[in-house]
Amino acid sequence: MAQTQAPGADPVAVAAELCSLLTHNAAQAESDRRLPAENVQALEDANLFKLMVQRRWGGYAASLPTAIRTFAELAKGCGSTGWVAMILNGYGWWASLLSDRGQEEVFADAHARVCAAGAPSLKGLRVPGGLRISGKFPFASGCWHSSWGGLNVQVEDGDHNPVDVVVAFASVSELEIEDTWFVAGICGTGSNTLMARDVFVPDHRVLWMAKVLNGELAHRRHTGEHSDHYWMYSANALITIAPVIGIAQSILDCVIDGTGKLGITFTTYVRQADSSVVQHQIAEAAVKIDSALLLTLRSAHEVQDAAVAGTMMDYVARARIRGVVGFAARLLREAIDPLMSIGGASDFADSSPLQRMWRDASVATRHVLLATDPSLETYGRALLGVEGNITPMI
Repeated sequence: MAQTQAPGADPVAVAAELCSLLTHNAAQAESDRRLPAENVQALEDANLFKLMVQRRWGGYAASLPTAIRTFAELAKGCGSTGWVAMILNGYGWWASLLSDRGQEEVFADAHARVCAAGAPSLKGLRVPGGLRISGKFPFASGCWHSSWGGLNVQVEDGDHNPVDVVVAFASVSELEIEDTWFVAGICGTGSNTLMARDVFVPDHRVLWMAKVLNGELAHRRHTGEHSDHYWMYSANALITIAPVIGIAQSILDCVIDGTGKLGITFTTYVRQADSSVVQHQIAEAAVKIDSALLLTLRSAHEVQDAAVAGTMMDYVARARIRGVVGFAARLLREAIDPLMSIGGASDFADSSPLQRMWRDASVATRHVLLATDPSLETYGRALLGVEGNITPMI
């Protein structure tokens, strides 16, 4: 089916129009442990798998704040769908940073979708012209719906000294998908394990992180759009929190709706909304969710503005973004848990969508990029000038 994206369309509004469909299919996504075909087609028709992809490859080239709002809007309807859209966009954007030939191969198919998986502990063998890769790469969200898989590996020299961390993009047809995603939340992301058996990835489809972070991409012909200059790890962390913001907003809306219909058992309140305790809980939760969104958007504007100006963000600014994302994850958890208590045990019935949203947010905020304490430690070290960075992903 042809894409229906209209020139100048607002992707946030487009995502909002899909929410009723995604809400209707959310239980199916969870039971199937992958996105329903109807969801995938709807996102494809709206071109939302290319929200962050540059115009040169037929994408929206949406600004980073717009991308965050769009992923949050999708997650209001279905947390798993919002998450998969975020992941495939994020790694589609990473693929757009490849060499000219690498970009041309990945985006030769106008409907190309890119997932990624693995950890730098996995190794890639340097061979003439590229890498040979074997191993299991877990947590490949959206792999069932992808045509390319980014394999995160560490490259060693002949003496087994680490040289660089890279993302090597292989066709999913060269990989195997091991069905391993049996989890408590965001079940529909299908974040299974990619298995590579001596897969050769040519150099032009290898993204060398040291070069990306040093800005050594100016020689490319396929470049020049603002997102080509986002600071990679900052942008990646910011989009990762976006679906959780949407889930939290949906929980808040559902709970508010219920307070006008339900009473509080063993009290004289026939409406939860009349309780001053509930009023306080609702207000505090709303402020925390808004705070998480506003902190995230402010940071996104900083990344966007630096890219537009062609300037480098300093280390403290980048560390602050990691701290903001980790703190936002905590704020969202602190908002959600009291909201779930307002409705009581009935909100945890299998028939209640609230319990699915609660599980989705609980699992999603455990993603490594959203881990609160390491993120705050990273920012604290930067503020205090303490040496010994605990992560290179800043």
